[in-house]
Order: sequence, then C-alpha cells, then structure tokens
Amino acid sequence: MLRLIIKNFRIVDASGDFFGSILIENGFIKDIFSGAVNLPDADITIDGSGFAPSAVLMPAFIDLHTHFREPGFPEKEVLQSASLAAVSGGFTTAVCMANTKPVIDTFVKARALKDRSDALGLLDLYPVLSLTKNMEGRELSGIRDLFRADKEGGYNLPLMLSEDGKDVADDDLFLVAMGEAKRLGIPVSCHCDLNGEDDATLRAIELGKKAGCHVHIAHVSTAESAEIIRKAKKYSAAANGFSLTCEATPHHIGATEADARRMGDESFGRVNPPLRSEVDRQAIIAAIGDSTIDAIATDHAPHSEEDKAAGAPGFIGLETAFAACLTYLPRELGKLSTLLSASPARILGLEDRGRIAQGLRADLVIADTQATWRVEPERLKSRGKCSPFTGSEMTGKIIMTFNAGRIVFWEDRIA
Repeated sequence: MLRLIIKNFRIVDASGDFFGSILIENGFIKDIFSGAVNLPDADITIDGSGFAPSAVLMPAFIDLHTHFREPGFPEKEVLQSASLAAVSGGFTTAVCMANTKPVIDTFVKARALKDRSDALGLLDLYPVLSLTKNMEGRELSGIRDLFRADKEGGYNLPLMLSEDGKDVADDDLFLVAMGEAKRLGIPVSCHCDLNGEDDATLRAIELGKKAGCHVHIAHVSTAESAEIIRKAKKYSAAANGFSLTCEATPHHIGATEADARRMGDESFGRVNPPLRSEVDRQAIIAAIGDSTIDAIATDHAPHSEEDKAAGAPGFIGLETAFAACLTYLPRELGKLSTLLSASPARILGLEDRGRIAQGLRADLVIADTQATWRVEPERLKSRGKCSPFTGSEMTGKIIMTFNAGRIVFWEDRIA
C-alpha cells in the first residue's frame, strides 16, 4: 500500500480554503488534516515548507473541450505531446473531440484511443463520439449501440457527444441525436457555428428543450450568447429533463479581435469562434462572475505552422489556461477551482474527482499563484505553437501534477 503525504499547504477547492495536509493511499484521498498536526508515516512526503509561500494545493483540472488530433494528424499533435501538454498545464482529465481521421464515430474507435491513453498513463482521456457518421450530417453515428457496447466493454464511454464545429443542419436528425443523448444521460456539446453563434445558440437550446436533454454550449464568446444562456437557464423543464450548461475559453477571456488582427485575421489569429470585441470580452468575464458560464475549457486546437499560415482555425491552450485565468479574471481561487475542476466534473458526471475530499481520486495540482513567466511556445510541450498569449507575461505556474496519487508532472520534468 503506497502512502503519500502532501503537507503544510494552503488547500483550496470549490468549497474550502484552509491550511493543512492530505494523506493519499493507493491513488485516493484517505484523510485530510487541518492545521499543523502530527501525521502518520508515509512512503513519500511532499512538504509545502519547501515551496514558495504563494504555493497552493488544488484539485487537478478537467478539460471539457480539447483536440488531441489523434488519430490522423501527427503534424499537428500526437497523443503523447497532447498528454504532456495537459499534465504540465494541471489537467488530468480531458474530453477530446471527434474531428480526427478517421472520425471517432463508434464506441470501438473511442475505446481504442482511450486504451492507448491509459497505457501511456499520464491522464484520463474520454473521447467524444460524433453525432453523425463521419460528421457528414446524414445519418446517426454509432451512438445507438452505446449502451450495449458500454456494458460489454466495461468502459464509461463516452461522457459527451458532439459534432464539434460542424453543427447538424437537419433539425430532425439533431433532435434524434439529442434523444439518444438523453437516453444515455450525457450532454451534447454544441459548438454553435451554423448561421452565427447567437442564432445557433438559440437553436440548440430550443431543440434541447424539445428533446429534454442536457445541452452544453461550447466556447461562448459574445455578449448576446451569454445573455441568451442567462435567460434560458431560468427555464424550468424538470418534467422532461432539459438542462443547460456552458463553457468559455481562456483566449476569449484574455484576448480580443485586436490580437487577431495583430497576428493575422486569416492566418495565425484565426480561431472559431473568432476573438471578439472588448465589450464581448468583458461580457464573458461578467457571465463567469455571475455563474451564467459554468466552466473554463481550453479548446486546445494545435496546428502546424504551415496549416496556421494557410488559415486553419485554432490556438493551443492546455499549458496557458491556469495562468490566463489568474491573469485576466479576478483572483478568487475557490471560484477558479469551481470553473476548472468541480463544475466540469459535475457536467461530465464524474463524482470521484474535481474536489478535495475523503474517498475521491488524488488528482491534484500544486500551483504557485504569484509566479510570473513569459509565454514562449517553443518551450511548451504541445506540437502546436500558436497562442494569442505568445510573449505575454502571465501570473500563475503549475509546479506539480498528480494523477491518482502519481506524480505525472514536476515543473520541467515528467515523473
């Protein structure tokens, strides 16, 4: 029985902020001690007294929206580089989108990718299944087979469905897919690109109400969409099961259309949805503050330099997310832990992580909340190098990351 003690730290999660220590056994939090107390013996002890006074222990982060580019796009990213980027950014659970080659549209494909990730052993990866076969919008993907496959395979897959940036244009087909999501009890992540974000957000919500499913709006970026969601959250549909959650990205929190112009609107500064005005940016920050926006998700979307120069949309984000949040949002660590850990866990139905409590997985990060660093993409783990924060001085640095009690990142080292 491996015993690990992490002691003498400020410990912060969505519901607590105190000085104390944690005992971990076999990957789970065995006990929590408040204040300075006598602790049991352990195989490994990590003492916060040796860290900066600004170091904190928090739950590891959960990314609701990322692109690992596997299979099929090694010039952009591979499983290992994406996983290294994730754990160095403090993420030990990630949901990766299905726009790969081939598209992840069956349980078998999702299981194969998860098996490879589990063998790598750095994080928990949950591949999304597309709503339609090959993301072509003509017929359902393999989601009707998921209950049988899930039971036979012994995997809790998938945790989310999504057509990624390709909205399902046919209302009837979209409704059928949403009905399958309701049957499975998992959310549909809607990227809301069809006919513009605001109209597409309205459409996804209205169809979700008809289907009675959980709609999750991805990368909210406009003031109007935030207001649409704010009003829709007041809709009560307990009888048919409709619920609504949403996410925002660090780049829509910390960058604007001026940054896109500086980088090149149609090349290195291009992202979907695009970087918006300062008015929109402030509206997103306000929506985070009043909990209209439930979570922060990276939409990590690496590309080769050649692809970016040719106009491929997307930025990297796993390694800069925590610092971007500390830099551009009010420094409320409990709120930040809600956005990056507790709320994503709730949205995905993961009851064993996202908080610091007895019996939960020891998915944890040690972060220095006052350390400053300059974003230099060539020093990051991701194969993608395009970030709107390149050259920026940011506050907040991940020092160590634990996945089920195992050290998987230690500053510039991988354990």
